[in-house]
Amino acid sequence: MSNTVIDALKNRRSIRKFKKVQITDEELKTVLEAGTWAPTAMGFQDPWIVAVQNPELMEKIAKLNAEVWGRDVNPFYGAPTYVLVFASRPEKWANGVPDASLVLGNMMNAAYAIGLGSCWINREREMFETEEGKALLKELGVKEDVIGVGALALGYPDMEPLTPKPRKEGYYRIIK
Repeated sequence: MSNTVIDALKNRRSIRKFKKVQITDEELKTVLEAGTWAPTAMGFQDPWIVAVQNPELMEKIAKLNAEVWGRDVNPFYGAPTYVLVFASRPEKWANGVPDASLVLGNMMNAAYAIGLGSCWINREREMFETEEGKALLKELGVKEDVIGVGALALGYPDMEPLTPKPRKEGYYRIIK
């Protein structure tokens, strides 16, 4: 069976090279809104989404992520927009991380659907648990009682997506 949505889910790939052109406000809002429509446990809508296009703030975020990673690179691959996703700490809301993960997935698929590239960036939990990260939360206007779940590098692709790997044997089962 095939349709536009299924084809997009099969063809979306992480992009790790972006054009040096900022995405439009309409494109950004489309991606962010798609994130807000991700399913959340009990409709609680726990995640917080923060898009960052301010170059100075982006530099701080990339630097902190690289430090946590232990590498001297831009972990956001030079994307013109970063989208950070936060959730309540698990002891406050057990479904926060799964809900935020669905938000990130929705945004990656929406980005692909409108011609943007994205890549999930890790280490946000570790970043925002540092003192510098906690100060950054305040600068971002996010309450301190959250954890970073993930982020997206977002922009216009400046590379061809990689060929998908074949799906592993036995990835799913049907038991009747």
